[in-house]
Amino acid sequence: MKAGKLLVGLCCAMICTFVAASAFTQTDFDKANQEYAQGHFKEAIAGYETLVRSGPMRANLFYDLGNAYFRTGDFGHAILNYERALVLERHHPEATANLQIARDEARALEMQQSWPERYLQFASVNQYSATAAVAFWAGALCIVALIFTSRRSVRLIASSILSLSVFALAIFAIYEIDHGSKGRALAVVTGSDVQARLATADTANSVLALPPGSEVKILNTRGDWVYAALPNNLRGWIPAKSAELVRL
Repeated sequence: MKAGKLLVGLCCAMICTFVAASAFTQTDFDKANQEYAQGHFKEAIAGYETLVRSGPMRANLFYDLGNAYFRTGDFGHAILNYERALVLERHHPEATANLQIARDEARALEMQQSWPERYLQFASVNQYSATAAVAFWAGALCIVALIFTSRRSVRLIASSILSLSVFALAIFAIYEIDHGSKGRALAVVTGSDVQARLATADTANSVLALPPGSEVKILNTRGDWVYAALPNNLRGWIPAKSAELVRL
């Protein structure tokens, strides 16, 4: 009886803590929105950034943060946060529209997607993961049924082949999206006057000038430099502090 009361008490305490934290977060979010509405964009940015660090992450939070950076003329961080909003919510029309506006203003360069990436973008990694799981177990059940049945059913054979084919295609899609030009290694240039170079030195020859907001794919890190795939099918070294990963 005492254990039951203790468990109930702990659950109530956890719920109260969660509600209090949610209310605190909403209050901070409202305060940051108020700062933005009053034209205090730097104060709004500080408030939104605090919320990003404390979590949970929401698409609208990154969208509002992107708007605040845009109003200060910091197109690199604006584009970075619009892209983060779209990672969390692929169909966010406001973030998509503002991202394009910011790119046009900054003349930012984009990474080109491979043809598999372009055709596989209609679904998210989570959706492909769910499809792969369902297809795998459906195929496994069909194979088990074939093993334990005396007659070889053409329908079971066809179903197992189809399920395993869908599973393989979903795994391929997950790999392509996750490791492609717009995958986990995607970063956005947030510094100004950034030059991609042939070597890890400021005096090395320049490969490409990268306006703020340009996309790069980080391939390797060496000290204060990162080696990255660049737009226009180029590669080069850029200072690590000049770019930030889109996916946190």
